[in-house]
Amino acid sequence: QVELVESGGGLVQAGGSLRLSCTASGPVYRSNVMAWFRQAPGKEREFVSVIRWSDGRTYYSDSVKGRFTISKDSAKNTVYLQMNNLKPDDTAVYYCALDRGAILSTYRVASAYDYWGQGTQVTVSS
Repeated sequence: QVELVESGGGLVQAGGSLRLSCTASGPVYRSNVMAWFRQAPGKEREFVSVIRWSDGRTYYSDSVKGRFTISKDSAKNTVYLQMNNLKPDDTAVYYCALDRGAILSTYRVASAYDYWGQGTQVTVSS
């Protein structure tokens, strides 16, 4: 069993920045991916970004591309999400997730992930 612990959420004004962190309590293997999803009130959980542990390849949703950057520190089993130029529509609970048996076609699918963090609230005021 792996525990994912997120930190870094908070309240920020539109145009501001936040950096989220997520650390896994167990190993993250080269075949795995770690991702960020978010869920706003009354909405389904949606894909934000994912990073492939083997080569650092990244993917983003269209809504955050160019504003958010996902990165990793393999030695610390930690993934980060740098969020710049935040908008009120970015307000949500942000979750990190780990997929042990990741394949490209399911990188953006929440149900494919094996482990989830508890979530961290990000609120962007206008």
